[in-house]
Amino acid sequence: MNFKNVLFLIVLSVFSVSTLYSQEKFTLSGTVSDQRSNETLIGVTVVITELKTGTTTNEYGFYSISLPKGTYILEISYIGFETITSTIILDKNIRNNVSMKESVQLLNEVVLTDRKVRTEIRKPEMSVNKLTIQEIKQLPVLLGEVDIIKSLLTLPGVTSAGEGQSGFNVRGGGADENLILLDEATIYNSSHLFGLFSVFNPDAIKDLKLYKGGIPARFGGRLSSVLDIYQKEGNSKDFHMTGGIGLVSSRLLAEGPIVKDRGSFLVAGRGSYAHLFLPLFNNDNSAYFYDLNTKISYKLNDNNNVFISGYFGRDVFSLNETFVNTYGNSVLNFRWNHLFNEKLFSNMSFIYSDYYYGLTLDFVGFNWDSGIKNYNFKYDFKHYLNNKLKLTYGLNSIYYDFNPGKIEPTDENSGINEDQLAKKYAFEGALYLDAEHQLSDQITVSYGLRYSLFYRLGDQTLNTYANNQAVTFNQDFQIYESANPTGTISYKKNETIASFDNWEPRLGISYAINDEQSIKASYNRMTQYLHLISNTQSPTPLDVWAPSDNFLRPQLLDQFAVGYFRNFKNDEYSLEVESFYKNIQDRVDYIDGANLIANEAIEQVVLNGVGRAYGLEVLFRKNQGKFNGWLAYTLARSEQKVEGRTPQETGINNGEWYRTGFDKLHDISIVGNYNYNEKWRFGANFSFQSGQPITLPNGQYEYNGITVPSYGLRNGNNLPAYHRLDVSATLTPSKNKDRKWQGEWVFGVYNIYNRMNAASITFQQNKETAVNEATRLAIFGFIPSVTYNFKF
Repeated sequence: MNFKNVLFLIVLSVFSVSTLYSQEKFTLSGTVSDQRSNETLIGVTVVITELKTGTTTNEYGFYSISLPKGTYILEISYIGFETITSTIILDKNIRNNVSMKESVQLLNEVVLTDRKVRTEIRKPEMSVNKLTIQEIKQLPVLLGEVDIIKSLLTLPGVTSAGEGQSGFNVRGGGADENLILLDEATIYNSSHLFGLFSVFNPDAIKDLKLYKGGIPARFGGRLSSVLDIYQKEGNSKDFHMTGGIGLVSSRLLAEGPIVKDRGSFLVAGRGSYAHLFLPLFNNDNSAYFYDLNTKISYKLNDNNNVFISGYFGRDVFSLNETFVNTYGNSVLNFRWNHLFNEKLFSNMSFIYSDYYYGLTLDFVGFNWDSGIKNYNFKYDFKHYLNNKLKLTYGLNSIYYDFNPGKIEPTDENSGINEDQLAKKYAFEGALYLDAEHQLSDQITVSYGLRYSLFYRLGDQTLNTYANNQAVTFNQDFQIYESANPTGTISYKKNETIASFDNWEPRLGISYAINDEQSIKASYNRMTQYLHLISNTQSPTPLDVWAPSDNFLRPQLLDQFAVGYFRNFKNDEYSLEVESFYKNIQDRVDYIDGANLIANEAIEQVVLNGVGRAYGLEVLFRKNQGKFNGWLAYTLARSEQKVEGRTPQETGINNGEWYRTGFDKLHDISIVGNYNYNEKWRFGANFSFQSGQPITLPNGQYEYNGITVPSYGLRNGNNLPAYHRLDVSATLTPSKNKDRKWQGEWVFGVYNIYNRMNAASITFQQNKETAVNEATRLAIFGFIPSVTYNFKF
């Protein structure tokens, strides 16, 4: 049976069941918001206590539940807010909009002793990590700058390439395999200052969720994960400002009503200024960043809302003004929410994303620009057929514009001619259907299907090769080499160069043993049509994105996961244990000595292979009390294999499995927060990771009087293990309670025992002894910080 027949059966069964359930029922629906600001709340639990059934609000705060005629007790609860209990007489369809009151209104917004966190037992959702902004702000941080990306590293299955490295790795996948969304817009580089800080201003963020597996069908285009982040909408009741002043950067957010209770605006800016002090030390170099978040929200009527949101960020790195590196993201999104009726909610989005990378090399006399742009249209629907069956379906289309690089001379006498590497274009489209179906009191399933297609488009002139092989194998030297083109072929504008399409099924199931524990399993297939051309362990600004074609084939992933979930002692403790296995087709790797920068024939250095990752994750949380936090442990392996295409070829590492550059066997994070009293709060975070795989020399030889190192198998060695302990103390003055201006001091120490973790190991010849020596580079040691946060 092919996937088209499966899709037809799914739709048929869904609508058959919906007809059965929809008889003699009425619908209770509405929006849940923050009483103080009118900000809609995501993931609020809405429960009918008599029936032990319920739902949660969607990304725009909307909920819908259908029930037989009757009188019910409705309970609405959310972390950090007072639970609302009310009686509902359901004898017709009712719109019930709810405003929730915060349990504590201090600067830190939610005191953790008042939280009630619970591991979701009955929903089939698994392999999903959630952190509230309040939890993130409690973590000790580098140089006092709250960092959303680094907070994710405290969760199981999430690692990084090390200090000063950008991006993150999920379940043994590359950093380019993560789909990072800000208000649905793609962020291509998530870091400032080459990985020191993330691009996300925590004051402007409303909600975030990381999908590591069991990924819903509405997401696609990446293999490993989806980081879904939503910005705040702004306060439509009163004007407020929030900010912070730190040692290296400061931030400021303003929000308020455009029309009270109907429209709001939000503007947030952030920037670093440590470079301003460098001239005092006769240092002409500089490195700084700045970013801007904006959002406008407006309620047209009870059934229609519009949003315009944007982000603009830049990093600038300069050496004596003769070398200037500028890079960053720009996004703009227009969204329209429409409620067709009490059961059908829709969202239409028009999205623009741009990642820019620029170099100015005055000592050479030219500018270099590169980047990627995309134009995205999305139309998504949530259909609440009844309280046991919910559908999510829609379409997505993206047009890509790739700029591999353009050179422009800055001086007529530089001798450099203007040159544009061939631009590349592509179109990616998708249709999807997802269903969440409660089959019984114990069993709930989610099932879905995504159909994706991809077209690599002209205009462009491409090389052709003998036997269609852009890489050849030199049997005399037993190495791979770039093939010589045999000719070229030209494609006109928008002419199809290559095309691909894939069916991507998704499945999840939850079996509730009782109200406190359950067993879950999931499967998902993902397709990635874009490739980050990089041979480093973490992304760098110079890396270039490229579309799939006849040589650079799309990567396919199949992931299986199974887990056990439990809440203890009235939700005071929770436990999540998961095991996963991932299989990847057409994993990309590069031949030895590959030149990737400004390479117009990247197919000449690329080899396709397979990959796999597998492991065990444990997350144990203490959710309540003056002391709370979590312990996360991951035991995992990430490997890939590139076999020879013929019996004569050796492949990479003799065609055997070898570890990827982001393999981390052990990963441990321990996070603790202690609320000593109303004035003082303390936090600590301990991290341990196995050393990053690297390739070290295993010998040396002399050639014309020069000592040359020889290398063994790829990624056969490791850097030393990485570990550190961070601590923080937060002082909230007692006078905050009775005044509009509220402030707090955050004191922190990063790496309190001054562990000099190795970022890399390089080899060089000692000038005095002429012996090759290893040099270990460490980036950060003991770093204290202080930040003043305020709100009024």
